[in-house]
Amino acid sequence: MSAPTLEAGLDDEQLAAVTAPRGPVCVLAGAGTGKTRTITRRIAHLASTGHVAPGQVLAVTFTARAAGEMRTRLRALGVPGVQARTFHAAALRQLRYFWPRVVGGPQWQLLDGKLRLVGQAAARAKAGTDAASLRDFASEIEWAKASLLTPDGYAAAVAKLRRETPGPVEQVVAVYAGYEALKNRAEMLDFDDLLLHTAAALEEHSGVAEEFRDRYRCFVVDEYQDVTPLQQRVLDAWLGERDDLTVVGDANQTIYTFAGASPRHLLEFPRRFPEAVVVRLQRDYRSTPQVVAAANTLIGAARGRVAGSRLQLVGQLPPGPDPDFTEHDDEPAEAAAVAKKIARMVADGTQASEIAVLFRINAQSEVYEQALTEVGVPYQVRGGERFFQRAEVRRAMIAIRSAGPVDAPLVDAVRAVLGPVGLTAEPPSGAQQRAQWESLLAIVELAEELVAVEPAADLPRFAAELETRADAAHPPTVQGVTLASLHAAKGLEWDVVFLVGLVDGTLPIQHADGDDEAIEEERRLLYVGITRARRQLALSWALSRQPGGPRRRRRSRFLYGLIPDEHPASRIANGGRGASKPRCRVCGSPLIGTDALKLRRCGDCPSDVDVELLDRLRGWRADEAKEQQVPAYVVFTDATLTAIAEHRPADTASLVRIPGIGARKLDRYGEAVLGLVAESGS
Repeated sequence: MSAPTLEAGLDDEQLAAVTAPRGPVCVLAGAGTGKTRTITRRIAHLASTGHVAPGQVLAVTFTARAAGEMRTRLRALGVPGVQARTFHAAALRQLRYFWPRVVGGPQWQLLDGKLRLVGQAAARAKAGTDAASLRDFASEIEWAKASLLTPDGYAAAVAKLRRETPGPVEQVVAVYAGYEALKNRAEMLDFDDLLLHTAAALEEHSGVAEEFRDRYRCFVVDEYQDVTPLQQRVLDAWLGERDDLTVVGDANQTIYTFAGASPRHLLEFPRRFPEAVVVRLQRDYRSTPQVVAAANTLIGAARGRVAGSRLQLVGQLPPGPDPDFTEHDDEPAEAAAVAKKIARMVADGTQASEIAVLFRINAQSEVYEQALTEVGVPYQVRGGERFFQRAEVRRAMIAIRSAGPVDAPLVDAVRAVLGPVGLTAEPPSGAQQRAQWESLLAIVELAEELVAVEPAADLPRFAAELETRADAAHPPTVQGVTLASLHAAKGLEWDVVFLVGLVDGTLPIQHADGDDEAIEEERRLLYVGITRARRQLALSWALSRQPGGPRRRRRSRFLYGLIPDEHPASRIANGGRGASKPRCRVCGSPLIGTDALKLRRCGDCPSDVDVELLDRLRGWRADEAKEQQVPAYVVFTDATLTAIAEHRPADTASLVRIPGIGARKLDRYGEAVLGLVAESGS
C-alpha cells in the first residue's frame, strides 16, 4: 500500500504520529482515538518508505487478542512480515532459539500453572494451603518477579511500599523461596522466567545480543502505561543503545499497578529521550459526546501524578442518549432489570454481541447469568472456556483441515464442511445447541473476514488461519451478551454497556480504601468501563445484597458529579436526603477528596472530634495491627478513625455510612468500634 494511501483518512494528530521520522516517538492515545489504526499505519509507513523491512519490526502488546488484531491489520496493509506478539510470546520464541547457546542441554518446560508448586511450598512453610490462599501467594510471587524482587529483597521492598501482603512477610518469603527452589529443581519455567532469562541472555551474552539486534531494528510497544519493571528490562535489552522505539499509551487507563505495572515509563519517556516526538490523540471516534462527557467528568476529578497527564477526550460522533443511572433495592432486582432491558434491545434489533454487562469482580457474574437465562438472551462469560477449546470448534477445525478440494468460494465451502458437524440453516431452539451453533457461525464469519483480505483464499489457507488464531488465542466474535470484569473488558468495545454493582466497597473495592493511589486506580477502572461504550451507557447499583436485606450500601463515590442534579437517582440513598454532590456539614461547600467525604466536612473547617475517643480508637488500632502483623492503616486509616470520633456512630447503620467501612471491616471490627464509642459516652 502506497504512502499516500496509508495517510488517507487520518486526522492531523494521527498523521503526525504515522509520519514521524525514525527514532523515539511517544503517542499519548486516549480511549477511542484510533491508536491501533495509527500504530499499524506507522509501521506500514516506515516499511513502505524503506526505513525498515517488515521482518525487522517487533511490535509487542499485552494480550494475544490485541497482537492478533495487529497482525490482521498489518496483513491488510500489505506488511504481513511484522512480528506482532505479546511480551511473553516474543520472549518464549527468542529463548527457545538462543537456549542451546546460553544454557545448553534440553530446554526447560513451561509451567501450565504455578498453584501446585506454590501449594507444596506453602505446606513446607506451614502457610495456608486452601485455594484462596494459594491464589494470593501465586499473585504475590508474580508481582514480586514483575517488580524485579527476589525472595531476599522482598521484605524490605514491601515495608518501604507499605504493601499489604497475603500473610506475615516472613511466611510469604518462605513460600516464594520454596516455590523457586521446587521449580528450578524440576527444570521448569514460569511466564516471568521467560522474560528474566531473555533479558539475561541479551545482557550477558554479547553474541546473542548482536544477532538479535541485527534481526530487529525497530520496536513498537502498545499499552505502554502498563509495562512492569521486568518488561521494561526486557525492552531495554532489546534496544541496547538504539532509540528506534515507538510507544503508545494512556495514563488514564493504568489499571494493573497491583500486578507490578507502572505508568512511570510512559510519563518519563520524554525525559529519557529529550528528542522524542510526542503526539497526543484526543479525538474520540468511538463514543457519543454524552459518553465522552461522562468519562471526562469522572477522570477530571482524579488526583495524583497520573492525573497530571490526563487526556481530555473530544467526542467526534453525532449525539446519542444521556447515560442512564438507576438505583435498585437489591442485587437480584438490579440483575433482573438489566436483563429485561437487554431483552427489549435484542427484540428491537440490537445484536446481543454488541451489548456488555461489566462488573468489578467475577463473582458478580452469576446473578446476571441467571437473569439473562430467565429472559432467554444468550450470553458469553469473558474469561470462561476459551473459544478454540470448545468441543464443537475443535471438531469444526478437524473437519476443515481434513476436507478434500471443494469447487466453491471459500465461505460456501466452509458452510458445506460445517453442515455435518452442526451448522444448520436456522438456529436450533435449545440454549446449549444454540451456543454451539453460534460458535460454528463465528467460524464462517472468520472465513468472510479472510476473503475480504485474501480473495483467493481456499480451505487449506483457512485451516492455517484458524491454527494461527488458536495459537494466538485470537477468537472471533460470538453472538451473545458479554459478561466480563472491568479488567477483562480492557481493549474491547460495544454499542451498549451496562456498568453494574456500583457501590462503595465494590467499586472502589473495599481493600483500596485508605490508600489514595489505590482509590485513583479504581477510578481509572471505572473510566475504562465507561469508555467501552459506543452509543448507550447505563450505570446501576443496589442498596442491599439480598431481597429483604438491610439497605446499608452507598452508591459509589465516583458517581458524585456524574449524575445530573435533576435526575431521580441524584438523591442520596439513605432516606433520600441531600443532592448528588455531598456538601460540608459545617460550611455547606461541595466536598472534594476521600478524607473530606469520610469526615463530611472540609479539611480546614472546625472539627468536633471527641479527642478521648480518638485516643482510644488509636490504641485499639495499634493492638489490632500488632496482632495481625500489618501496618496500622490496613485496619483503619487516620481519616476513618477521625470520622468515627466525630460522628460517634451508635449503631451498625450509622457506622457503615462512614466511607471506608464496608461489609468486611464491619464484620471484623464493627462490634469493637461500637463498644469503644459506647464506653466513651458512658
